[in-house]
Amino acid sequence: MICPNCQKDIAIGSKFCYNCGAKQPETAASAPPPPPVYPRKRLVRSTNDRKIAGICAGIADYFDIDTTLVRVLWLLATLVPGPNILAYIILWIAVPEGPTGVPATSAPVAS
Repeated sequence: MICPNCQKDIAIGSKFCYNCGAKQPETAASAPPPPPVYPRKRLVRSTNDRKIAGICAGIADYFDIDTTLVRVLWLLATLVPGPNILAYIILWIAVPEGPTGVPATSAPVAS
């Protein structure tokens, strides 16, 4: 990098010239890139992969795990005494519907 004030060679990314002390102009390369913006993940009931209400498929998609694993864990949890079925019904009412997982392809293929 060349100092525009004294025309001496200085290190790349320097904020001041080592020789004359002049402040160097900001370059686009010295500014850090902005952090990537990811869409916010929402918990929704599945409309594509539902068995009863789509709660298990929605939870599996939210945590990015296999739907069958969530269903088996939920089945085992209902065997333990507690408010498990009530929690499922509350989630059924409270969680909105939305597409999750692989989109359903029910449209006929034109040949």
